[in-house]
Amino acid sequence: MLKNNYEKAFRNIDVILMQRAEEVPELVKVASKFMEHETELLTNLTKLRTDFLNSKSVGEKIENANEFSKTMKNLFAVSENYPTLASNSNFLELQRRVSQMEDKIADRREFFNDSINLYNVGIEEFPNFILAKMLGYKSQSLFDVTPEQKKYDGIQF
Repeated sequence: MLKNNYEKAFRNIDVILMQRAEEVPELVKVASKFMEHETELLTNLTKLRTDFLNSKSVGEKIENANEFSKTMKNLFAVSENYPTLASNSNFLELQRRVSQMEDKIADRREFFNDSINLYNVGIEEFPNFILAKMLGYKSQSLFDVTPEQKKYDGIQF
């Protein structure tokens, strides 16, 4: 049961990450009209989306999702240099939508970690650990945030 719960929790993260990956091309379309010379950033977003969609393992998906989040932050930072883009209602709506999805992703990651914690405790408790060992259950890793992702440089004007 605990194994199924943590697997479901990751699949729920996967669903929202997929949704984000599907909405990004719309953001790229709007942004590209205003930032044609920022093609490297937009190309990188498209590549990261493709990498995420082609990820095979949980670890790859997590790594690609983290890189995608970092690049999205860069896109929003670049948009500050384009007042027309920053005030465009389509861009603002897409930015709001991405922010909502990022909040959902954070909530689902937290739930995933809670599920992993319950699983890990469950397979280490007596007498469960005896059966868990026989069935080959092993402790699972939490959804980890890297120090780079935690870095905050404050608001830049």
